[in-house]
Amino acid sequence: MKFLVTVKSVEDPELKVRIKADGSWIETDQVKYVVNPFDEIAVEEALRLRDAHTGEVVVVTVGKKSAEQQLRTVLAMGADRGIHVLCDTALDPVAVSAALHKVVETEKPDVVMMGKQAIDDDQGQTGAMLAERLGWGQACFASKEASLESDEEKAKKPGIKIAQGQAEVTREVDGGMETVSVALPVIITTDLRLNTPRYASLPGIMKAKKKEVKELPLATLVPNSALAVKVLKLEPPQQRKAGVKVPDVQTLVDKLKHEAKVM
Repeated sequence: MKFLVTVKSVEDPELKVRIKADGSWIETDQVKYVVNPFDEIAVEEALRLRDAHTGEVVVVTVGKKSAEQQLRTVLAMGADRGIHVLCDTALDPVAVSAALHKVVETEKPDVVMMGKQAIDDDQGQTGAMLAERLGWGQACFASKEASLESDEEKAKKPGIKIAQGQAEVTREVDGGMETVSVALPVIITTDLRLNTPRYASLPGIMKAKKKEVKELPLATLVPNSALAVKVLKLEPPQQRKAGVKVPDVQTLVDKLKHEAKVM
């Protein structure tokens, strides 16, 4: 089986993001970039499925030349080869899904796995748009049912079941869990509790340096990639006021009534 996994380079969530003075975007100088955490989960699940069913895991990213570092990171986790769609300009889910559509048509995978969203813009639209372009079924927010297995046993097994041309996906819904069955080929987007991504080993890091990464200019795949969605302005959230202590309930009620005006 062939698994195609999308990977996005995002700002390190551990760093404090600063917005440019004109509000046009964030400050990118000296910002560290990492693999989108949801995409790491997708890569991990694809690796487990490949080991269970044999086959190939191909990872693909759309972005600047510097994003190759994140591709090499997931290749070090165990992915077989990479595809880098090069683009130096800002992109939105419409353009990204159009580029991925062309890649999927060429690679012809059985399963496309994606993180349910990217932590930089939180749009979460690319998977659904790609499924619509391909005319494939989709299973979103793949999670994993609770089980009595030990952590060691769970760490070896995929949370998604594939058999007889069908993918069985458990997903979180309001009030519980839902299991859906979707015919292959399929788009699956992954949620937080599906698995715990492995760390790249030293041998894996050394091997990743020699693995194939095919570069494709975005213009050759999508001649017209003009933005359909534009960010007009970014603003930092309002600073929260420091809390105060009150001596008794009566003072609290008074403040809620006259200062906060919520009563």
